[in-house]
Amino acid sequence: MEKIVKYNGLEPLINNDSKILILGSFPSIKSRENNFYYGNPQNRFWKMLAQIFNEETPQNIDDKKLLCKKHKIALWDVIVESDLKSSSDLDLEKSNYKICDLYNLLKQYNQIRTIICNGKLSYKLFIKFFNSPVEVYCLPSTSSANPRFNIEDWKNVLTK
Repeated sequence: MEKIVKYNGLEPLINNDSKILILGSFPSIKSRENNFYYGNPQNRFWKMLAQIFNEETPQNIDDKKLLCKKHKIALWDVIVESDLKSSSDLDLEKSNYKICDLYNLLKQYNQIRTIICNGKLSYKLFIKFFNSPVEVYCLPSTSSANPRFNIEDWKNVLTK
């Protein structure tokens, strides 16, 4: 019998003045290897944020953290533990997973005013498990596998 391996997600990246929380579904293999969000170089996330805020694209984790802090952005994932071996959201829903403790995070960081779900699965899981006390948006996934990505959707919400 094959042993089930659990993969841990990432700790939230959040600061005391964060106003926007961007929720992914679960870190990709590359993100887990790098131990940081949106670690696959093909993912549009960091290039998109830099373009929207007219900044240089961050090249390392410290630069990525600074970009988020400067623009009051927090990052986390709806799922914090899973037995998912791949990076596919299609497989994630079929995996055994544990949901994040979003209520306590929002209680501790009550300055969060907006939640952005990065993709449909993140949003689907969010509305399944949480009632939001703040505005929630479902935006197109920044994954390179998403042909429907539109930076304008993100820009409209992030620059409100």
